[in-house]
Amino acid sequence: MGDSNVHHALRKLIDLLDSANIPYAIAGAMALNQHGYQRMTVDVDVLLTREGLAALKARALGLGYVEKFPGSKGLRDTENNVAIDILIAGDYPGDGQPKPVAFPDPAQVAVRGQAGSFLPLTVLIDLKLASGMSAPHRLKDLADVLELIRAANLPLHLADQLNPSVRDKYRDLWQAAQTTEDE
Repeated sequence: MGDSNVHHALRKLIDLLDSANIPYAIAGAMALNQHGYQRMTVDVDVLLTREGLAALKARALGLGYVEKFPGSKGLRDTENNVAIDILIAGDYPGDGQPKPVAFPDPAQVAVRGQAGSFLPLTVLIDLKLASGMSAPHRLKDLADVLELIRAANLPLHLADQLNPSVRDKYRDLWQAAQTTEDE
């Protein structure tokens, strides 16, 4: 991990969650980085349960963290001035409407690495595709999958491990990723 404010905020959050035994999975760009696609970001996305969010707030608010706005589920690390975006298990990605892909319980899916607990590759792709397919303002999620396919040289048959509702979109993006641009 780098030395940017975002990386400092990530390490601080992981230390806090680990010390409190709160199940979590790092998502978003930090998870993309973990799986081989280096993308710049200005925030940290973390998947928690509702109970995990309550436990985090109980431990963190006033101790280097504030709510983004009163009543917000999101936080801001005041030391590093970095937004902490909270994804809640059971909620739906993208437009927030019910769909075959929902945010999973981090205790069930998180993969523990040296740097913390992260979403596994297939879950990250499921969520990114479901988000980008359902919310026109989340096209970056589709672009993230395309770039991840390229950067990590992901195989076409990975589609077979994805939620059936997003498999065709993965295959389309995989096809698109095979096209190289002339320098």
